Amino acid sequence: MKAKETNNTQTEEKILNLKNDVIFQAFFSRKGNEQYLIDFLNALLKMDIKDIEIREEVNLEKLSKEEKGGRLDLQAKLGDGTIVSIEMQIRDEGNFKQRTTMYAGKVEARETKKGTAYENISQIIMINIMGFNMLNVEDYISETAIVLDKHRDYEVLTGIKWYFIELPKFRKANPDMNEKINQWLAFIDDDNKELVNMAESKNETLKKARVEMNYLTGDAEVRRLAELRDKWEMDRINAISHATKVGKEERNKGKKQTNS
Repeated sequence: MKAKETNNTQTEEKILNLKNDVIFQAFFSRKGNEQYLIDFLNALLKMDIKDIEIREEVNLEKLSKEEKGGRLDLQAKLGDGTIVSIEMQIRDEGNFKQRTTMYAGKVEARETKKGTAYENISQIIMINIMGFNMLNVEDYISETAIVLDKHRDYEVLTGIKWYFIELPKFRKANPDMNEKINQWLAFIDDDNKELVNMAESKNETLKKARVEMNYLTGDAEVRRLAELRDKWEMDRINAISHATKVGKEERNKGKKQTNS
């Protein structure tokens, strides 16, 4: 009986971490948790952010009724007006480059009020944390820059920047755990417990974050929504797989009839 309880606990720990976008949203957008997002962004962007405005604190009731099947992203505004959008995308659906490009335009349009001069349009930073590898490079953190073909050191368009964080590459790397961004990635990924423990021992903010995470994932409503989110994802993947299988069978059937 005790062994069974231990297995259940391990299962919960595996599900209820920051790779579940409901947990990610609830943790970073919760009022009073701004210090965690500031610490993460300072480490990634190499900035000195002092304060931050979360665009909208996650509303669990709204999530349960309206958004449990949609994409969740976290948006914040920095003191200089820069808009940061962070999305957790665990599964590769084959269209991520196109989707994040289109979504960046929507974020920019939403933040640009009618009559705003072009030079006053907010800088947009898109941060994508991915549970799959997308780029054919070894780096697990990649920053984009739009440069001229014959002058690669000349950056032309700076209005929108993308950061791609590929967690599988991070797991295979030998990260320097004295670097704060690696401490945060170990904490977010929650895959290598040794790295997680090392990160928390080196970073006081992460020690506090662990206490908050334990509190958050102990909340019955948050747990229910996180599990619903995982179930929705699995059901959707199974539905796509079934539709693909049926379509393939129909095509094969049609070919046989044509050849007969």
